[in-house]
Amino acid sequence: MFESTLERDWLTLLQFSAEVESFEVQPVKIKWVDAEGKNHTYTPDVLVYYHQAGTKPLLCEVKYRDELRENWTQFKPKFQAAYRYAKERGWRFKLITERRVRTTLLDNAKFLLPFTRRVTSEAEQVPVLLEKLALQPSTTVQSLLNSIDANPMIQAEYIPVLWYLIGTHQVVADLTQKLTMASVIRSLNNG
Repeated sequence: MFESTLERDWLTLLQFSAEVESFEVQPVKIKWVDAEGKNHTYTPDVLVYYHQAGTKPLLCEVKYRDELRENWTQFKPKFQAAYRYAKERGWRFKLITERRVRTTLLDNAKFLLPFTRRVTSEAEQVPVLLEKLALQPSTTVQSLLNSIDANPMIQAEYIPVLWYLIGTHQVVADLTQKLTMASVIRSLNNG
């Protein structure tokens, strides 16, 4: 499904993003002709579709910056072909590097995604957490847990469910910052 750890990490971010509707890996083969008239094909890494109407699909190539610098002359013609191909279809084409991928958001996504698979919206703690959170404009993870029960053992039952709610974007947190017990969180209804 991926050819590098950077590509794997980009797919993790896409899977985690609330903005992404779906994505396809190695979605198209683009034919292009080089300066000597030779035929070539190029397969970009990912095509991303977004929920928001009017947001154009994004055709992506995921590469390390060093690799782009070292091989730019070789890569440039196929990237130009991909740009034209995307434009003809009303898409965008973009190079994705480790600067965009290897971020705190990726760390948080890797941490939260397992909770989105293990916990369900039917967990009995979900309504309690959401009701408590709706009563305050914003709070921290620890303060919310304290407002539910002072007993750390009871709080421990709520923590995975809270991570699930954050991971499924039902509770808002700044995920560009490292997620901790001191992270500020808020209800979706509190703007």
